[in-house]
Amino acid sequence: MPGDTPELPVQDLRTLMPEYAGFAREATLLNPEPGDPGVRESSLGGELLWPADEPWPYCAQEDHWTYGTDWRNRTEIVPGAVPMVPILQLFARDVPGLAFPDGKDLLQLVWCALIHEQDSGLVVPRLYWRNEAEVLAGGLLPEIPKAGEGEYDEDNLPEPSTLSPVAAVDFPSGFDLPKDMRDTWESRLPSPSGGSTWPPDAHIIGTKVGGWPAWTQPADWPDCESGHRMDHLLTITGDIQLGDCGGVYFFQCRQCTDLPWDWRFDCH
Repeated sequence: MPGDTPELPVQDLRTLMPEYAGFAREATLLNPEPGDPGVRESSLGGELLWPADEPWPYCAQEDHWTYGTDWRNRTEIVPGAVPMVPILQLFARDVPGLAFPDGKDLLQLVWCALIHEQDSGLVVPRLYWRNEAEVLAGGLLPEIPKAGEGEYDEDNLPEPSTLSPVAAVDFPSGFDLPKDMRDTWESRLPSPSGGSTWPPDAHIIGTKVGGWPAWTQPADWPDCESGHRMDHLLTITGDIQLGDCGGVYFFQCRQCTDLPWDWRFDCH
Protein backbone atom coordinates (compact mmCIF):
# COMPACT_ATOMS: atom_id res chain seq x y z
CA MET A 1 0.00 0.00 0.00
CA PRO A 2 1.18 3.59 -0.58
CA GLY A 3 3.47 4.91 2.11
CA ASP A 4 3.90 1.60 3.96
CA THR A 5 5.70 2.22 7.27
CA PRO A 6 9.26 0.83 7.20
CA GLU A 7 10.42 -1.48 10.00
CA LEU A 8 13.09 1.08 10.88
CA PRO A 9 12.50 4.82 10.38
CA VAL A 10 14.45 6.21 7.43
CA GLN A 11 16.34 8.52 9.78
CA ASP A 12 17.54 5.51 11.77
CA LEU A 13 18.72 3.85 8.57
CA ARG A 14 20.67 6.97 7.66
CA THR A 15 22.28 7.03 11.10
CA LEU A 16 23.19 3.35 11.18
CA MET A 17 24.31 3.30 7.55
CA PRO A 18 25.29 6.86 6.54
CA GLU A 19 25.91 5.81 2.93
CA TYR A 20 22.22 4.91 2.62
CA ALA A 21 21.34 8.61 2.50
CA GLY A 22 23.13 8.90 -0.83
CA PHE A 23 20.48 6.74 -2.49
CA ALA A 24 17.62 9.18 -1.78
CA ARG A 25 15.55 10.18 -4.82
CA GLU A 26 12.66 12.59 -5.18
CA ALA A 27 9.31 10.98 -5.90
CA THR A 28 5.67 11.99 -6.16
CA LEU A 29 3.10 9.74 -4.50
CA LEU A 30 -0.09 9.86 -6.57
CA ASN A 31 -2.45 8.70 -3.78
CA PRO A 32 -5.41 7.46 -5.88
CA GLU A 33 -8.86 7.71 -4.30
CA PRO A 34 -12.02 6.31 -5.93
CA GLY A 35 -13.89 9.11 -7.66
CA ASP A 36 -15.23 10.47 -10.94
CA PRO A 37 -12.33 12.30 -12.61
CA GLY A 38 -12.97 14.35 -15.74
CA VAL A 39 -10.95 14.30 -18.96
CA ARG A 40 -9.01 17.41 -17.90
CA GLU A 41 -7.98 15.95 -14.55
CA SER A 42 -5.05 13.78 -13.60
CA SER A 43 -6.44 10.33 -12.85
CA LEU A 44 -5.95 6.61 -12.50
CA GLY A 45 -8.43 4.67 -14.60
CA GLY A 46 -10.34 7.80 -15.64
CA GLU A 47 -11.34 9.09 -19.07
CA LEU A 48 -8.47 10.49 -21.16
CA LEU A 49 -8.11 13.75 -23.06
CA TRP A 50 -7.77 11.91 -26.37
CA PRO A 51 -7.36 13.75 -29.70
CA ALA A 52 -10.17 13.33 -32.22
CA ASP A 53 -7.80 12.70 -35.13
CA GLU A 54 -6.00 9.78 -33.43
CA PRO A 55 -7.71 6.37 -33.45
CA TRP A 56 -8.10 4.70 -30.07
CA PRO A 57 -5.50 1.92 -29.65
CA TYR A 58 -6.51 -1.74 -29.83
CA CYS A 59 -4.66 -4.94 -28.96
CA ALA A 60 -4.89 -7.66 -31.60
CA GLN A 61 -2.51 -10.26 -30.18
CA GLU A 62 -3.93 -13.65 -31.02
CA ASP A 63 -3.28 -15.35 -27.70
CA HIS A 64 -4.56 -12.81 -25.18
CA TRP A 65 -6.94 -14.34 -22.70
CA THR A 66 -8.73 -14.01 -19.38
CA TYR A 67 -9.63 -16.39 -16.57
CA GLY A 68 -13.30 -15.61 -17.11
CA THR A 69 -15.55 -16.75 -14.29
CA ASP A 70 -13.12 -19.35 -12.91
CA TRP A 71 -9.65 -18.10 -11.95
CA ARG A 72 -8.34 -21.68 -11.76
CA ASN A 73 -8.76 -22.32 -15.46
CA ARG A 74 -7.49 -20.47 -18.50
CA THR A 75 -10.71 -20.91 -20.42
CA GLU A 76 -11.53 -17.59 -22.01
CA ILE A 77 -9.48 -16.88 -25.16
CA VAL A 78 -10.64 -13.49 -26.45
CA PRO A 79 -10.59 -13.49 -30.27
CA GLY A 80 -9.81 -10.45 -32.38
CA ALA A 81 -8.81 -6.93 -31.42
CA VAL A 82 -10.00 -5.43 -28.14
CA PRO A 83 -9.78 -1.77 -27.13
CA MET A 84 -7.09 -0.88 -24.64
CA VAL A 85 -8.19 0.73 -21.38
CA PRO A 86 -7.25 4.08 -19.81
CA ILE A 87 -4.77 3.59 -16.98
CA LEU A 88 -3.08 6.86 -16.08
CA GLN A 89 -3.30 10.52 -17.06
CA LEU A 90 -0.93 13.10 -15.59
CA PHE A 91 -0.90 16.83 -16.26
CA ALA A 92 2.35 18.70 -15.64
CA ARG A 93 0.57 21.15 -13.36
CA ASP A 94 -0.19 18.31 -10.91
CA VAL A 95 3.23 16.62 -10.88
CA PRO A 96 5.92 19.31 -10.99
CA GLY A 97 8.53 16.70 -10.12
CA LEU A 98 7.98 14.86 -13.42
CA ALA A 99 10.27 15.98 -16.27
CA PHE A 100 8.10 16.31 -19.39
CA PRO A 101 9.64 16.40 -22.87
CA ASP A 102 9.95 19.86 -24.44
CA GLY A 103 6.58 21.15 -25.54
CA LYS A 104 4.64 18.42 -23.70
CA ASP A 105 2.57 18.76 -20.55
CA LEU A 106 0.41 15.65 -20.58
CA LEU A 107 1.33 11.99 -20.06
CA GLN A 108 -1.14 9.22 -20.86
CA LEU A 109 -0.87 5.48 -20.34
CA VAL A 110 -3.17 2.75 -21.67
CA TRP A 111 -2.84 -1.01 -21.74
CA CYS A 112 -4.59 -4.14 -22.88
CA ALA A 113 -6.31 -5.52 -19.80
CA LEU A 114 -6.08 -9.11 -20.94
CA ILE A 115 -3.29 -11.60 -20.11
CA HIS A 116 -0.45 -12.16 -22.58
CA GLU A 117 1.90 -15.13 -22.46
CA GLN A 118 4.78 -13.48 -24.31
CA ASP A 119 4.77 -10.40 -22.10
CA SER A 120 5.36 -11.90 -18.65
CA GLY A 121 1.73 -13.02 -18.58
CA LEU A 122 0.43 -9.54 -18.00
CA VAL A 123 -0.67 -6.37 -19.77
CA VAL A 124 0.60 -4.76 -22.98
CA PRO A 125 0.99 -0.99 -22.39
CA ARG A 126 1.40 2.10 -24.56
CA LEU A 127 2.63 5.47 -23.33
CA TYR A 128 2.00 8.89 -24.88
CA TRP A 129 3.34 12.42 -24.30
CA ARG A 130 1.05 15.22 -25.48
CA ASN A 131 0.42 18.96 -25.37
CA GLU A 132 -2.91 19.75 -23.68
CA ALA A 133 -3.59 22.93 -25.67
CA GLU A 134 -2.93 21.19 -28.99
CA VAL A 135 -5.32 18.36 -28.11
CA LEU A 136 -8.06 20.81 -27.12
CA ALA A 137 -7.56 22.88 -30.27
CA GLY A 138 -8.01 19.83 -32.47
CA GLY A 139 -11.04 18.47 -30.63
CA LEU A 140 -11.56 15.36 -28.57
CA LEU A 141 -12.49 11.82 -29.48
CA PRO A 142 -16.24 11.76 -28.76
CA GLU A 143 -16.25 8.28 -27.22
CA ILE A 144 -13.61 5.85 -25.98
CA PRO A 145 -14.38 2.31 -27.21
CA LYS A 146 -14.89 -0.37 -24.58
CA ALA A 147 -14.88 -4.15 -24.79
CA GLY A 148 -17.95 -6.18 -23.98
CA GLU A 149 -18.71 -7.62 -20.56
CA GLY A 150 -16.26 -10.33 -19.55
CA GLU A 151 -13.73 -9.44 -22.25
CA TYR A 152 -11.21 -7.92 -19.82
CA ASP A 153 -9.29 -9.48 -16.96
CA GLU A 154 -10.78 -7.63 -13.98
CA ASP A 155 -7.52 -7.74 -12.02
CA ASN A 156 -5.91 -5.51 -14.66
CA LEU A 157 -8.55 -2.79 -14.48
CA PRO A 158 -8.12 0.17 -12.10
CA GLU A 159 -11.11 1.71 -10.40
CA PRO A 160 -11.58 5.30 -11.69
CA SER A 161 -9.73 7.44 -9.16
CA THR A 162 -8.75 11.03 -8.60
CA LEU A 163 -5.16 11.77 -7.59
CA SER A 164 -3.73 13.82 -4.73
CA PRO A 165 -0.01 14.04 -5.60
CA VAL A 166 2.40 14.58 -2.71
CA ALA A 167 6.17 15.07 -2.93
CA ALA A 168 8.24 12.49 -1.05
CA VAL A 169 11.75 11.10 -0.71
CA ASP A 170 12.19 7.53 -1.85
CA PHE A 171 14.90 4.93 -1.19
CA PRO A 172 15.74 1.70 -3.04
CA SER A 173 14.72 -1.77 -2.07
CA GLY A 174 17.51 -4.14 -1.15
CA PHE A 175 17.74 -5.40 -4.74
CA ASP A 176 19.15 -2.04 -5.87
CA LEU A 177 21.80 -1.67 -3.16
CA PRO A 178 25.49 -2.47 -3.80
CA LYS A 179 26.60 -5.98 -2.86
CA ASP A 180 28.92 -4.79 -0.08
CA MET A 181 26.02 -2.97 1.53
CA ARG A 182 23.80 -6.02 1.34
CA ASP A 183 26.52 -8.23 2.72
CA THR A 184 26.95 -6.10 5.84
CA TRP A 185 23.29 -5.23 6.41
CA GLU A 186 22.54 -8.02 8.86
CA SER A 187 25.42 -7.21 11.20
CA ARG A 188 24.75 -3.47 11.15
CA LEU A 189 20.97 -3.36 11.44
CA PRO A 190 19.61 -5.73 14.08
CA SER A 191 15.85 -5.82 14.31
CA PRO A 192 13.91 -5.52 17.58
CA SER A 193 13.16 -9.25 17.40
CA GLY A 194 16.85 -10.11 17.31
CA GLY A 195 16.95 -11.01 13.63
CA SER A 196 17.88 -8.68 10.82
CA THR A 197 15.97 -6.08 8.85
CA TRP A 198 16.80 -7.51 5.44
CA PRO A 199 15.83 -6.56 2.90
CA PRO A 200 15.66 -2.88 3.89
CA ASP A 201 12.12 -1.58 3.84
CA ALA A 202 12.41 2.20 3.56
CA HIS A 203 11.26 2.33 -0.06
CA ILE A 204 7.80 3.57 -0.96
CA ILE A 205 5.39 0.90 -2.17
CA GLY A 206 2.62 2.54 -4.13
CA THR A 207 1.63 4.24 -7.36
CA LYS A 208 4.21 6.97 -7.83
CA VAL A 209 6.29 9.05 -10.22
CA GLY A 210 10.07 9.06 -9.91
CA GLY A 211 11.90 7.50 -7.01
CA TRP A 212 12.83 3.83 -7.19
CA PRO A 213 11.04 0.69 -8.37
CA ALA A 214 9.79 -1.25 -5.35
CA TRP A 215 11.03 -4.58 -6.69
CA THR A 216 9.59 -7.73 -5.11
CA GLN A 217 11.93 -9.84 -7.25
CA PRO A 218 15.56 -9.18 -8.29
CA ALA A 219 15.99 -5.84 -10.06
CA ASP A 220 15.59 -5.93 -13.85
CA TRP A 221 16.47 -2.48 -15.20
CA PRO A 222 16.02 -2.14 -18.98
CA ASP A 223 18.60 -0.62 -21.33
CA CYS A 224 17.72 1.35 -24.44
CA GLU A 225 19.00 0.26 -27.87
CA SER A 226 21.99 2.58 -27.42
CA GLY A 227 23.00 0.75 -24.26
CA HIS A 228 21.98 3.38 -21.69
CA ARG A 229 20.32 2.14 -18.53
CA MET A 230 16.90 3.73 -18.39
CA ASP A 231 15.61 5.82 -15.49
CA HIS A 232 12.56 4.87 -13.44
CA LEU A 233 9.63 6.93 -14.71
CA LEU A 234 6.64 5.67 -12.73
CA THR A 235 5.19 2.69 -10.88
CA ILE A 236 1.63 1.40 -10.77
CA THR A 237 0.98 -1.00 -7.91
CA GLY A 238 -1.27 -1.60 -4.92
CA ASP A 239 -4.32 -0.01 -6.61
CA ILE A 240 -4.73 -2.93 -9.05
CA GLN A 241 -4.35 -6.63 -8.23
CA LEU A 242 -1.77 -7.27 -11.02
CA GLY A 243 -1.16 -10.96 -10.55
CA ASP A 244 -0.03 -11.81 -7.02
CA CYS A 245 0.19 -8.25 -5.67
CA GLY A 246 2.77 -7.17 -8.22
CA GLY A 247 3.77 -3.89 -9.78
CA VAL A 248 4.26 -2.49 -13.28
CA TYR A 249 7.35 -0.30 -13.56
CA PHE A 250 7.90 2.12 -16.44
CA PHE A 251 11.30 3.41 -17.50
CA GLN A 252 12.62 6.06 -19.89
CA CYS A 253 16.00 6.86 -21.43
CA ARG A 254 16.60 10.58 -21.03
CA GLN A 255 19.95 10.41 -22.86
CA CYS A 256 18.35 9.60 -26.22
CA THR A 257 16.55 12.40 -28.06
CA ASP A 258 13.53 10.24 -28.89
CA LEU A 259 13.07 9.32 -25.20
CA PRO A 260 12.53 5.58 -25.64
CA TRP A 261 10.64 3.82 -22.85
CA ASP A 262 10.19 0.29 -21.58
CA TRP A 263 8.42 -1.53 -18.77
CA ARG A 264 8.81 -4.40 -16.36
CA PHE A 265 6.45 -6.42 -14.18
CA ASP A 266 7.12 -8.46 -11.07
CA CYS A 267 5.05 -10.01 -8.31
CA HIS A 268 5.38 -11.89 -5.02
